[in-house]
Amino acid sequence: MQQDDVLFSSLELPCGVILKNRIAKSAMSDSLGDGTGIPTAEQNRLYQRWAEGGVAVSIIGEVQPSPNFAEKPGNLVLDVNSDISKFESLAEHGSRNGALLWLQLGHAGALAYRPISNPKGPSELDLPDLQCEGMSLDEIQQLPLDFAKTAKLVQQAGFGGVQIHAAHGFLLSQFLSPLFNKRSDEYGGTIANRMKLLLQSIEAVRKEVGPDFPIAVKLNSSDQLVGGLDEDDALEVVAALDASSVDLIDISGGTYFPGAKAASDGAGRGPYFIEFAKRARTKTSKPLMLTGGFKTRAQAEDAVRSGVVDVVGLARALVLAPSLPNLWMENQMPEPSFPRFSDAPEGGITAWYTMRLTDIAADKETDEVGDLTRAIREYEVRDAKRTEIWSRHFEG
Repeated sequence: MQQDDVLFSSLELPCGVILKNRIAKSAMSDSLGDGTGIPTAEQNRLYQRWAEGGVAVSIIGEVQPSPNFAEKPGNLVLDVNSDISKFESLAEHGSRNGALLWLQLGHAGALAYRPISNPKGPSELDLPDLQCEGMSLDEIQQLPLDFAKTAKLVQQAGFGGVQIHAAHGFLLSQFLSPLFNKRSDEYGGTIANRMKLLLQSIEAVRKEVGPDFPIAVKLNSSDQLVGGLDEDDALEVVAALDASSVDLIDISGGTYFPGAKAASDGAGRGPYFIEFAKRARTKTSKPLMLTGGFKTRAQAEDAVRSGVVDVVGLARALVLAPSLPNLWMENQMPEPSFPRFSDAPEGGITAWYTMRLTDIAADKETDEVGDLTRAIREYEVRDAKRTEIWSRHFEG
């Protein structure tokens, strides 16, 4: 395969669905929901921009099966009470130009946004910046059924697939991690037990959507925390996923627990988890997607050409250049211009990128970096307003 072709060859998933190229917009929490869990015109435009920009698939981060454990008040909620027509419109806009639009099935667990939830995780936590209740056995066993019901609604609304979120410290990631899962029942202890809820969720979703609908999983290579999920345990999860009905394994890493350093805020120049992906390739023949740290076309090409991964997941690069796949196909912009921030507070860089998504959705993005403090302030003010709306809508 010639260098110019490697990223733009098609890929057939095990379920039979074909991705038109090897470039995905990996899941991000865009915070563009209206505060009632419903998609907005701004989201329609954002995902249309990425579809028109040439991605094979976009993944919408943190779509909740219920409003009880959301990561942010801008998350979407898709259940039997949702206005399905608004989701159908989002699916149509994000599926143009041969792109697929997938929804990520989320549950924030211990990281649920406290102003609108009562966080619950695998085990009770009482840390200075993180407290939650432990889930009951009934609540655990209900989760795969909730994911399956939402996945069926995703399918009925015209979306192209789902991704089950088991990374970044959210609920299924918490179950995988011995640092946060202290259970002594069938869902705790060995990695075989800790991955049980993830495997049950996959099985329940597959039963509901049938054999021809893509199911992906986002998995941590490690928690990057002492005592958390390590690479050896993560490889055992990969081996188990190989025997499951998943169509794509998206490898990432790190957590969003308070004080933990996000891999995306690092200064590294290459893909963060490529060495783990090499190990994972020996454990599975499933298509592998790698997310995190891709900054240049050459890095993306090298990863796919090597056979280590099949799909490259881009997030911040596509926030800086929404049409990057088209530009790469036209041999333009080998590397977007990434802004540099000095002494950014925790969460500040994420806030800046999130507010840039708002500009893209309004077709108002510019090449100016702008003021980080202002972006953080606008991000916080918007969250506060949507928290009020969420509380009135779901609790009123």
